Amino acid sequence: MYRVRGLIIISVHVTLMAAELGPKLPEKPVIAVNKCCESYEVMVKNHCTHINQTNETMWYPTFTSKDGRLLTGIEYKILNGNPDCGSTQKWPIYHYQNSSDVLKLLPNGVLRHYLFFEKENDEEKEEMKEEQENSKGLMFQDYVPGKYCLEKRIDENLVSEYALVCAPEHHKTDWTSTKFLLLNIINPVTHAVNIACFLIIAIVYFIMPTLRDLVGNIITTLLICLIIYQAADMTRLLTIFTNHISIIIAEIVCYIALLAAFFWINSLGYYIWKTFRSRNVFLRITDKKKYCYYSIYVWSCTILMGFLAVFGHFALDYPQVRRLTFEGEQEAIGSLGIIIFFVPVAFTILVNVFFFAATVKVLNRMNTYGRIHHKLKHSFRMFLLLFLEMTIAWLFFLLSFSKYDGLVYCYVIVNTFQGPLILYICVFNQRHVSYLIRKTCCYSVCACSCCRPEPECEWGDEMTAMNTGIY
Repeated sequence: MYRVRGLIIISVHVTLMAAELGPKLPEKPVIAVNKCCESYEVMVKNHCTHINQTNETMWYPTFTSKDGRLLTGIEYKILNGNPDCGSTQKWPIYHYQNSSDVLKLLPNGVLRHYLFFEKENDEEKEEMKEEQENSKGLMFQDYVPGKYCLEKRIDENLVSEYALVCAPEHHKTDWTSTKFLLLNIINPVTHAVNIACFLIIAIVYFIMPTLRDLVGNIITTLLICLIIYQAADMTRLLTIFTNHISIIIAEIVCYIALLAAFFWINSLGYYIWKTFRSRNVFLRITDKKKYCYYSIYVWSCTILMGFLAVFGHFALDYPQVRRLTFEGEQEAIGSLGIIIFFVPVAFTILVNVFFFAATVKVLNRMNTYGRIHHKLKHSFRMFLLLFLEMTIAWLFFLLSFSKYDGLVYCYVIVNTFQGPLILYICVFNQRHVSYLIRKTCCYSVCACSCCRPEPECEWGDEMTAMNTGIY
């Protein structure tokens, strides 16, 4: 009997030792969830408040699968306090009923932030559910544990789920890719060259006394509009700027400046056509008053169409999302706003074609030219070249709105030549302008004798230029 007892005791000890020495089953991991306030507090507006001072219950995390099913039995532990973001900015997110921001706490502790609009009927909800299951067509951002905190938020009668998250880090950029090189390196350089060319032309037409007539003032104002357009377009195409507010502002400024430039070229064509058509060119109205009238026409039309386009975008149109390779998606001006901006541009192009045809018809009938007609004939040639160059650049600008990246690259390349071409049209192709520049800048001190102008006569700049074949 004692032997049996001894054997039983030995077998029990051996079993226990084998159990201790045998392989241990892996413990189920415990998910850490950050709670913004203390365990006995909830957030009332923007402050943590004791739960006894409210009529709400405590907040507990709810885990959800990627396809939207509620999960139970997940072990977790609550960590109190805000996330440690370091130097990264902290963003608040609010999730309530019918909100466009939806927060899902995944079973691995990752907080997923969806951004979509609530659907009204069951069919659209089912489509949204399918998209959510496939993780396609939806904008979302994941935040790992430690980079967010959750809390129940109470604001009067509105109860929502509040999350304070660390701003996501930028994705790694391929610095050698074609898109990055074109849009972030070549694009700013070419736009800077264009701005420099436009600035040179504007300064020349502004400081030369004999060029400060109505045509010169229109050219100067048009170039200022093109400078603003180039600066805003450069910002619009840069992919390193991802704030949707700055992108929309840059697009609005870009489109308004381009619209104003086409209205100014339309005013120039109308002035030349009307002057050639008029029997008496020596009118009592001065160039200053004419410039004021043209300014009222241009800016009133530009402001009106710009206001309608912006109002149509924010009030009537659905926001258009523009996809970027490096930084996700950015909100842009919708199709309705773009139509309102660019239909007047197309209309001014058609009107300028009429001015060109009508002016050519008048010139073919004229047998003699006065001094003003002789000068306007060269202004008409400058108007025609400017009109053609701006129209071609605008057509490539329209093509850049396509979904194909190749058309965007074509626009960047074509835009490279806009500044040098306009500099050639307005300065080097106008012999009297180059004559005035040589006379002012290097009359007798220029090292190259070919750049020195002819000796000045007593007839003045304009008559001297006409008698020496400058015009």
